[in-house]
Amino acid sequence: MSGPDGLHTLDGPDALDGPDGLDGLDERRRDLVAAAWKHVTAARLRELVVGLVNEPSPTGGEGALAGHIAGTLGASGITAAVQPLDDRQANAWGRLHGDGTGPDLMLYAPIDTLTTGDAAEDAPWTGPDLRPDMRPSASVVGDLVTGLGASNPKGHAACVMMAAEAVHRAGLPLTGDLLVAFGAGGMPTNALDGGVRRNTGQGAGCSFLLEQGHWADFAVIAKPGWTVSWEEVGLAWFEVTVRGIHTYVGSRHRLPYDNAIARAGEVAVRLERWFEEYAERHTEGTVAPQGIVAAIEAGRPRMAAVTPASCRLLVDLRLSPWTTPMQAKREFAAAIEGIRAELPGVELVSEMVLAIPGSASDPGMWASRSAIAAWEALEGRPHEVIRGNSGATDANILRNRGVPTVRIGMPKVTGAPSEIDFAMGMNAVDVREMERLTRLLVRTAVDTVTRTRREVGL
Repeated sequence: MSGPDGLHTLDGPDALDGPDGLDGLDERRRDLVAAAWKHVTAARLRELVVGLVNEPSPTGGEGALAGHIAGTLGASGITAAVQPLDDRQANAWGRLHGDGTGPDLMLYAPIDTLTTGDAAEDAPWTGPDLRPDMRPSASVVGDLVTGLGASNPKGHAACVMMAAEAVHRAGLPLTGDLLVAFGAGGMPTNALDGGVRRNTGQGAGCSFLLEQGHWADFAVIAKPGWTVSWEEVGLAWFEVTVRGIHTYVGSRHRLPYDNAIARAGEVAVRLERWFEEYAERHTEGTVAPQGIVAAIEAGRPRMAAVTPASCRLLVDLRLSPWTTPMQAKREFAAAIEGIRAELPGVELVSEMVLAIPGSASDPGMWASRSAIAAWEALEGRPHEVIRGNSGATDANILRNRGVPTVRIGMPKVTGAPSEIDFAMGMNAVDVREMERLTRLLVRTAVDTVTRTRREVGL
């Protein structure tokens, strides 16, 4: 049905077309989930995501948004707080307390955006100018909300907030704690220029959250992809330095000449070919780790008359859960050696400058089984595993610290006002998909934190 604003509304478990989403639950938990679902509405989800989009949160500058989240949860009666990392960066968390006899579950979402929404920083490398969806200002047309990060990560964070509010407002009796956490620094980036700390991204907030005692027996991370995933790639960054000769254009024909930039181009082309071979070798389970040459640094624009003595390439190489950073380092070094042999006379060296291991949880552990059961009940069909994944999230931080974790999220939006490119996929969200994800999160949460630890295998 639709409300007066034209948005789809959800008034109970039967409000959406298709299966009721309760199959597989015992009668008591069916009633508990249905009671919580009554508090999940499109209007509230829209309000939550608009509030998140309108608060800029570039990596390293999430403090204001963390305060907004904690304040919103607190206003609904949930125990919540901001967790500062420094004067600009912060996490937020909220907790619904159980009686202590059951397992604790964390619903998690990062809150920083990959780009900043500031044209001075983002353009022209994201495009000649910033489109409206690339700015931290929400636009609502029917069921569609656009704006920087409207889907990834903020639409997913709004679903986690809505799930906590729904369980709280239903007044359900919990045996374990339901922890909702919102991490700063979830994007694969280092600090912006002028940052106090270099390590503001790559899961810095999630790592700090755990270090400060906010643990759980299981975790569900809300990130894109309408499937339950228990495996995830990690990543390693390499700097490849190609040497050349510093010389003057007026003397090119008189002095030894070896342009490091031109040489680096030859190296980059060969690396791009090697990435395809690498991905084929390491495709396994649900992952297909990819690689790219992401950046090039050389020369001085104010001195176009001279060549640089070196050119540096930055590479992002994704790692399967079964490839350690050291294995990747040696494999990449072998690739560099092969390129060196193909290009006699080229001097190049590589160095690994960042590494986040890939990870996998047991697909038979409780959170995975519960989330899959919820997915199947909502879809009315067997769970569909999506393979060939090469995206990394804070699930790696959680799993590598020992928290069994699954990932679930929304599919990429359709029907956006412009082509669904990479940026629009991040910056547009359908409220109807938010409802569906929230229902899954609520069901998984209730199915977990109303049980004994023994029931979930602890």
